[in-house]
Amino acid sequence: MIRKYLLPLLAAVGVAIAIVAVVIDNRPVPAARPAVQTPRPPFASYVSGAGIIEASSGNIAVGTPVSGIVTAIYVKWGDHVKPGDRLFSIDDRDLQARRLLALAGVKEGAARLAQARGQLRRAESVSDRRAISVEEMDNRRSAVAISEAALASAQAQVRQIRLEIDRRTVRALEPGQILQISIRPGEFAASGDLAATPLMLLGSDTRLYLRVDIDENDAWRVKPGAEAMAFVRGNPDLRTPLRFERIDPYVVPKTALTGNSTERVDTRVLQVVYSFDPAALPAAYIGQQMGVFIQTASGTAPPRPAAGPP
Repeated sequence: MIRKYLLPLLAAVGVAIAIVAVVIDNRPVPAARPAVQTPRPPFASYVSGAGIIEASSGNIAVGTPVSGIVTAIYVKWGDHVKPGDRLFSIDDRDLQARRLLALAGVKEGAARLAQARGQLRRAESVSDRRAISVEEMDNRRSAVAISEAALASAQAQVRQIRLEIDRRTVRALEPGQILQISIRPGEFAASGDLAATPLMLLGSDTRLYLRVDIDENDAWRVKPGAEAMAFVRGNPDLRTPLRFERIDPYVVPKTALTGNSTERVDTRVLQVVYSFDPAALPAAYIGQQMGVFIQTASGTAPPRPAAGPP
């Protein structure tokens, strides 16, 4: 008797559970809030792009005129330098050895010059001109001139070595802040094109520049002097108005990718340069990406000129 009613009851419970499960699975799932809120465009008509912060003087890549071992680094990250301040030094022991020989050559040249002048002085002090021939006097005068030239050459060699030693100490040519240091004492620093990355990077941070990439399809909508607003990525509340600086007239391949799956890598972009006061965004750093909205007059294409007579 119990089995007669138990099996239908269990079947009904199973059907009820299946119906409830289907209903729960078919309920609309509320959209999850994004972890990072996107900024709202401040303009009714605009184009947007990604901008990279750079120094107002440009990011100056510091190298070395000669290859060698780094012996000392005189700055650290974040230091502000003036023109002429030392940045780092390259091993100059080979030049110091050459300098010792050059200094010895100067002493030898000075001694030979003193000897030649003494012989000329004694010859000129002889009262009887017949005692010394005219040829001998000319030879002694020539010996003095040759000794003076040899001494000047030795002194010039010493100055040349000192200049080469001074070149082994790399100094700042522009004022700015040390942004990056890629060398350590004891490492080999390559000169010229041998250096894959700059040994140091510095730039002026008194005013920051923002280089904005605008898709070539929207380049025609950007006008010189257009207002713009920049937002710090990850916090749309951190924003600042921008001051127009210039438009680079050459359209370049896009190199900064956003990671969007629909993004094309063969796109070319127009680079528009704006600037802002670093005090307005203390959380902004050189090399950081920012979102930028640039105001446009209209979102429609300009009218085409009327066709002329056939």
